[in-house]
Amino acid sequence: MVDASVAARIGALREALEAHNHAYYVLDAPTVSDAEYDSLFKELQALELEYPEHASPDSPTQRVGGRAAEGFGQIVHALPMLSLQNAFTDEEVVGFDRRVREALDASATEQDALRYCCELKFDGLAVNLRYEAGRFVRGATRGDGSTGEDVTANLRTIRAIPLHLRGAENPAARASAHASSHGQPASVPSVLEVRGEVLMFRDDFERLNREQQARGEKLFVNPRNAAAGALRQLDPGLTAQRRLRFMAYGLGEVRFEKGGRVPDSHLEMLQWLSDLGFPVGTMRERQEGPAGLLDFYRRVGAQRESLPFDIDGVVYKVDQRAWHERIGYVARAPRFAIAHKFPAEEVSTELLDIDVQVGRTGTLTPVARLRPVFVGGVTVTNATLHNQDELERKDLHIGDTVIVRRAGDVIPEVVRALPERRPAAARRFVMPLACPKCGSAVVREPGEAAARCVGGLFCQAQRSQALIHFAQRRAMDIEGLGDKLVEQLVLSDQVRSPADLYSLRLDQLTALERMGEKSARNLLTAIERSRQCRLERFIFALGIRHVGEEVARVLARHFGSLQALLQTEWSALAIAKSEIQKRNTRARARGEPLLAVPLEGVGLEIMQSLQAFLAEAHNREVIDRLLVCGVQPVSSSGAGAPQVSQTGSGIEPTGGGQVLAGKTLVVTGTLSGMGRNEVEDWIRQHGGTASGSVSRRTDFVVAGDNAGSKLERARALGVPVIDLATLLSMGHSS
Repeated sequence: MVDASVAARIGALREALEAHNHAYYVLDAPTVSDAEYDSLFKELQALELEYPEHASPDSPTQRVGGRAAEGFGQIVHALPMLSLQNAFTDEEVVGFDRRVREALDASATEQDALRYCCELKFDGLAVNLRYEAGRFVRGATRGDGSTGEDVTANLRTIRAIPLHLRGAENPAARASAHASSHGQPASVPSVLEVRGEVLMFRDDFERLNREQQARGEKLFVNPRNAAAGALRQLDPGLTAQRRLRFMAYGLGEVRFEKGGRVPDSHLEMLQWLSDLGFPVGTMRERQEGPAGLLDFYRRVGAQRESLPFDIDGVVYKVDQRAWHERIGYVARAPRFAIAHKFPAEEVSTELLDIDVQVGRTGTLTPVARLRPVFVGGVTVTNATLHNQDELERKDLHIGDTVIVRRAGDVIPEVVRALPERRPAAARRFVMPLACPKCGSAVVREPGEAAARCVGGLFCQAQRSQALIHFAQRRAMDIEGLGDKLVEQLVLSDQVRSPADLYSLRLDQLTALERMGEKSARNLLTAIERSRQCRLERFIFALGIRHVGEEVARVLARHFGSLQALLQTEWSALAIAKSEIQKRNTRARARGEPLLAVPLEGVGLEIMQSLQAFLAEAHNREVIDRLLVCGVQPVSSSGAGAPQVSQTGSGIEPTGGGQVLAGKTLVVTGTLSGMGRNEVEDWIRQHGGTASGSVSRRTDFVVAGDNAGSKLERARALGVPVIDLATLLSMGHSS
């Protein structure tokens, strides 16, 4: 066979095999028998072995597994892989629809036009597939949402994942173009990231467990665990044996070079992905309003058991993709989408005992110790009982037979007792009057459900958690002071409060388990660096109840110095604020000017918590000791506030002003030399507001490399777009 004919035959075999893969794994419509497929596959293997100059990493023969990896590298996602918020009741779905409508313009046109795309929530492992010039180049797990594991070699073994996009410049894609439901190959971006779920069909799972049992090996718990374990095999050859599938449902980064765009509708975008060669759930449709969403949910629920794969709910997404940025995000989840979960699995077991855990702020939480029971895909032995009121409401006795519920990754919950099966020896639980960790008194404030230890930082349980909180990156940022090291320092009684950190010596640290001299020196350097800190970080680091990062920023901006915060009469301030709010309510009704409300966003409960914390003599003693040790909290507003200089390690205080006061900025893309969180801190430090979504009220968008939909929306709305250097120059010019 001459070289030209060899190349032609190899090309024809690859085209045919990819077309058969697409028909079987994507269209669920096999075009040849297994024997015919195997014959073509073996012929291609033989030709590639005989003529290695024609070998290609994109050949169908390479799906069966390549070289075993030594370990998984990390891949930083170009755009974060977000999680979805969950709904479990009809009321929560109604609330989701209401919040979406509130985020849109009040015009009747938009309200009437609002539609949702409804689809299945596959119970698998989320991955991101990256294609460049139509070719699959990289794949990663979700990981923490920002960084995932590089499982490219394993993903290549999944025949449902196209190695080339249909319509791209490659023979196999052109050969299978006839399978497009629209009759023409879809337009292909120069860069396309597809998000979806790796899963295992039930028949394949049962076959796998039969094989495991025959070999005398451990059986898998459920298809999801089997799929996750298979995808994370270090040897791709083992992954190839597990018959994994893939379902696409979303996008990451997308770029076009020669025109083209993603469809405006999410439903049409799913069809576009199908046209490009990806398997997409067939149970998808457009609905409007809560009634339509709930109808889809119930119809899918009725068919759930007949599906060839596991699902744990359905997903609702605003169909108009252009509205997604306007609706925005909360934490690490979009506001424009929600997962409506099916009812959790429930089983019965015995409540053997109730222990008490002590949290960072002294909260005592009763924890159920259960006879081990398999529920929701895992073996459950413990479940939180929240507080004494919850115990009494559910009428739980030690020794009861109880109903336990778990759904997905939700913490196991004791739903109720079965009093008809209560043994004579069953007994009630009573919250202890003394802390089980330190023996200090336990009190329960009027109007509160939680009982608390008053031992403060003297309580060993609170001390460890308080130190971990104090040292975290968003607080004092003491790199290297992790959980295990804190436990050693606390148990050895070398650190009783955060102030003791600043008197640690090198010999103390090197004497600890797994602490070498280099690590010890690095930790001492980090502790020394933390003496210079911003006021909002210091306030947050104290671990005051209800005082999170945003409240700490509000307090720092309002008071301007730690001394002013410490000298505040909180009761008087709360009364004054309440009176201004009442006055503004009357003024609003009369159309009169409103007075500025002090500490906007800091409610009465937070003020009471601040008052209680700062009135405690021991807490004031700790703060005083920190100041004596050289910790210098500096305000980020007003005279003497820190500016920011760009350094190799991030941002550091050096002097500055409030040039961004009253401005709202959005940060997007990859910024050279600074992380997104650092840039947002810089914006807040200079008086601005860092927002997560672009709207008409946005003053600037700070765009780095690979900026996506936020940049597009900014341009559409005419919002000024600046780079990092321009932003930093604003601070220097102040």
